[in-house]
Amino acid sequence: MVDKAASCTEPLLPVELGAGKIKFAQGMKAGRWVFATGLMAQDFVNGIAPDVLAEATPHAGLPKREKEARRIFENLDAILRAGGTERSHLVRTDQYYTTVKAVPPYQQVRRDFLNGRIPPSTSITQQRLLLPGADMNIQAMAAVPEPGFIVAHLRDEQLKGRPTSGYSPALTVGDFIFIPGITSLAVGGEPHRNGVAAAALMAEGMQWGGQPIKLETEFIITKRIVPSLALAGARLDDVIHAQVYLCDRDDYSAFNAAWTKHFGETGPSVSIIPCVEHGLAPYDGKIEINVIAAKPGSMASKRPVDAGIASTFRHQPQGVRAGDLLFIPALMAADRNGLLPAAAVDRRQPHFSSAAELQAEMIIDKIGRVCQAAGTSIKNVVRMLFFHTDIGEFYPVIKVWERRLGGLPLPFSAIEVPGPLPIPGATLMVETWVYAP
Repeated sequence: MVDKAASCTEPLLPVELGAGKIKFAQGMKAGRWVFATGLMAQDFVNGIAPDVLAEATPHAGLPKREKEARRIFENLDAILRAGGTERSHLVRTDQYYTTVKAVPPYQQVRRDFLNGRIPPSTSITQQRLLLPGADMNIQAMAAVPEPGFIVAHLRDEQLKGRPTSGYSPALTVGDFIFIPGITSLAVGGEPHRNGVAAAALMAEGMQWGGQPIKLETEFIITKRIVPSLALAGARLDDVIHAQVYLCDRDDYSAFNAAWTKHFGETGPSVSIIPCVEHGLAPYDGKIEINVIAAKPGSMASKRPVDAGIASTFRHQPQGVRAGDLLFIPALMAADRNGLLPAAAVDRRQPHFSSAAELQAEMIIDKIGRVCQAAGTSIKNVVRMLFFHTDIGEFYPVIKVWERRLGGLPLPFSAIEVPGPLPIPGATLMVETWVYAP
């Protein structure tokens, strides 16, 4: 079900995309926040801008991926201005690429655009994006500064990460703490194998030294996330929301066991998302984790939401409210018995329904219930991440969302991830962030 409350958010620079006239909100203004989701180097008429692709003379100007990143940051600048803020007030960026070759040119342009003031960042390689020719898809979040709500970058020589990235190991604004996507990448003089810190691996030559994903998860949590949180005076108990990217789909359960060892049954909302093999900074890394936390004892301290829905993983909260934001983890059309029967295609009559559309209906129902239980409305959604195993299923999914939300411009990003998803038969998972004033 979807509640009927009016929206408290403002779409920024809304446009219509394609022959289907999909209503896309390039950005969303929500109180003290501005969100930009699903940014690509598009001109909103032709798909990826023709001058970016330069198909007839591809080598006559800047490299294609540099032009792509420049167009994205031009679009982002316009969104931030429309929302009453600017680039120095960014608090987080998330990047999805179709190839690791896109990372260096993107990071070069980002360093120039942000003049070295780079917020916590996550970079993940996935399979496909919505537009042919697109190699990068960006999400960003910024603050609208006011007294007591000013962005502060926290620095530490031991936690600064790769020099090519240049992002801060922690950032605070108001009661919120942002920590970048963290891998098992060796830094400084740490011993490593193919870029992975030796301390995150089984000893060389050992076959029975533990489960690799658990060792890597333990290393990231204890040796990277804990010190990063400490820069802001916070601990693991203060984590509100996490995104976890796994390169090996066989690792879902083992990762979750390692995660719940530290976070138990009342931990943060957590999305566990597949990504491509060798798609992270360390070539042989298997996992990347980013987190948002709250300053201890603050108004942003996490409040788990119980809407009576089934989450995907053991001890995964249905949602977490913190301050004026509600984080709902990546959900699927499933309950504790697997894919919901109502979301499955009748194999006897397979061409009279759309599996993607049915799954979208079930997922929206779940999200609506979580929003209501948290005291807000699904119409206040400020960020929607669709993770498809087939990007060709996007259109029926977004049409369901448009219909259910009354035609509002939507802040969406759609990414094709490698399957299978954790629930057999599921082809869609959706993570949403919602404004909760």
